[in-house]
Amino acid sequence: MQPLLIATHNAHKTEEFRQMLGTWFEIVDMSVLPAVAPADETGSTFEENACIKAWHAAAHFAGPVLADDSGLEVDALGGAPGVYSARYAGPHATDADNRTKLLAELKDMPAPRTARFRCVIAWLNPGAPVRCFSGALEGTIVAREAGTGGFGYDPVFFPENSDRTLAEMSAGEKNRLSHRAAALAALARDQGFRPVAAW
Repeated sequence: MQPLLIATHNAHKTEEFRQMLGTWFEIVDMSVLPAVAPADETGSTFEENACIKAWHAAAHFAGPVLADDSGLEVDALGGAPGVYSARYAGPHATDADNRTKLLAELKDMPAPRTARFRCVIAWLNPGAPVRCFSGALEGTIVAREAGTGGFGYDPVFFPENSDRTLAEMSAGEKNRLSHRAAALAALARDQGFRPVAAW
């Protein structure tokens, strides 16, 4: 089975890709390259940061590389936290810190507080130019956290046409509708392989 490097140090994200890509690849992440420091995400868009991470990882890996940059865009906050989603409450913020800051900023704003998760995947095969694929999941921000699954902002996000947060869904349910799944489905169609999750 061909190794595929997911250019992340986030074990939760790695596991989502492993579940969705099934048996097509041997999934590894940046933990197999402990001497390689994380890429400097200096881009101003998800696409720029995804490409930066892909090129950075590919310099240390002989096979295909997949990098994604994703985040939450809240309309009432002008699209924030956006590309700063992972470090919204500061450079060393935890997921809980970021959620706490988000809910505090939205406390006095009326519902529905529309938002979306957005993801851009950069796919880099050796000797070929990088290709990018995007996906989004529309929804709203709830007033208080619910659910223990997922990670990041999942406990405060209601997907459109749902009465549960992403954190209240099973991994399989989330993988069928997430922004990451949509971007990965576009990649899969382009590259001619089919992920396990049913779209």
